[in-house]
Amino acid sequence: MAQTDTATALFEAHRARLLRIAYRMLGSRSEAEDLVQETWLRWIAADHGAVAAPYPFLARIVTRLCLDQMKSARARRETYVGAWLPEPLVETGEDGVDEDDLTLTLMMALERLSPLERAAFLLHDVFGIPLGAVAETLDREAAAVRQLAARARRNVQSARPRFPVAREEGERIARAFFDASVSGDVATLRTLLAEQVVLCSDGGGKVLAFRNPINGPERLLRLFAGVRRKWGPGRAAMVAPIRIDGLPGYVSRERGDVLQTTALSIENGRITAIYITRNPDKLRHVLRQVLPPLAGEAVAGPDEEP
Repeated sequence: MAQTDTATALFEAHRARLLRIAYRMLGSRSEAEDLVQETWLRWIAADHGAVAAPYPFLARIVTRLCLDQMKSARARRETYVGAWLPEPLVETGEDGVDEDDLTLTLMMALERLSPLERAAFLLHDVFGIPLGAVAETLDREAAAVRQLAARARRNVQSARPRFPVAREEGERIARAFFDASVSGDVATLRTLLAEQVVLCSDGGGKVLAFRNPINGPERLLRLFAGVRRKWGPGRAAMVAPIRIDGLPGYVSRERGDVLQTTALSIENGRITAIYITRNPDKLRHVLRQVLPPLAGEAVAGPDEEP
């Protein structure tokens, strides 16, 4: 019993970091939790006396589980309806999952990497695991892992914010964007949107969402003005301002009682990307973290307008 208690304590000391690795690898909080639980089962069954350093050992297990999971995940994405976004990670600081500098924009950039590139970059550059241990985890030579990480670094470099927006400024812009988009205030929206702005909306085929990214301020301005004319000023209400994967945003209740999250990437005071998640399967953790009283309610209907 004492040995089991010691093993449990060691695992719990690293659970948050393991969850971070799994979420950053998969982009799914629910799948990450399942794989951390599987890691726990394998840890309990291991010969602990042969484990010199628990964290690298556990990180190796969860990473290999993630690599296996990513094969089926990529196959599912090929048939996914519309744009795919990572599950929104609401920053609370309670479980340590959000204690790194990765933003939702960078998470989207990671999708361009191969599974091995993603693993090498995350383990070495983000989580600080020594190159030799990463090589052992990936069953590759250290030189090959160094090349994997270097290629990944080059591919995601443009996704790292050069001038991160201050929290208060981000909250102000998010509030202004919500108010202007709901009211159809085209003049204010024009001042908020960057010239290269893009909107991505994930409904997963469960609720209506824009199937393809919408690029450019003029198209977005026409979109918001049209929605305002069609549904009127009462189509949405902000439920709570939040930060999602390092980005300012909010939870809102849209027409038809559909919940959605909106995250905004901001540079130089202008919105460069708008990430809207409406897929109810991806909002369950948001319900538990931000809206406990609503956790038992339906998140969205099948035919609601974005």
